Amino acid sequence: MSAWIRMIPLEEATGKLKEMYQRVTTPHGTVDNVMKAHSLRPHTMEGHLVLYKNVLHNPENTLPFWFLEVIASCVSMANHCDYSLTHHFANARRLIGDEDRAQNIWNALRTEKWSEVFEGKELALVQYAHKLTVSVGNMVQSDIEHLHQAGCDDGEILEVNQVCAYFNYSNRLLNGLGVTTQGDVIGYYKEKPTESS
Repeated sequence: MSAWIRMIPLEEATGKLKEMYQRVTTPHGTVDNVMKAHSLRPHTMEGHLVLYKNVLHNPENTLPFWFLEVIASCVSMANHCDYSLTHHFANARRLIGDEDRAQNIWNALRTEKWSEVFEGKELALVQYAHKLTVSVGNMVQSDIEHLHQAGCDDGEILEVNQVCAYFNYSNRLLNGLGVTTQGDVIGYYKEKPTESS
């Protein structure tokens, strides 16, 4: 079982759900369970998809994609969301392209010793995302002032804020419904697989 609630299989989908499944089908020909979890209410899948693409994959973002995936991983780790963490640190690892650096970042996220791998605005943004996840009621204006002092502009702050907010939403969807990665192809799919994949 890949969730605690019913998820309609692709072959049984009709109408709006069938249309949405076609929109979220990966290049591997699968639909990730994070989307299948919406199958009983496909209009929520549509909203989720729009938010996800614009928060994490919009070309107007200026922070590097690997770093946004690290923010996603930091939030998911704080929320103990193995589903998002499995997918998004795999993406980060691939985009970082340096196995030693990726492993060092993983270790720093696990131990919350972020200063061992980040400095300046990257460090400040990771700290901000973590606090926003675990202590949202304690956010104060000086948290933003600290980001400014570290060299972040308001657009970069907003990008991280939105990645953090999205993954807090997604983590609660996944953990709250018991969604697992069973049947998913893990990680970022930039191109369709070759015949040999």
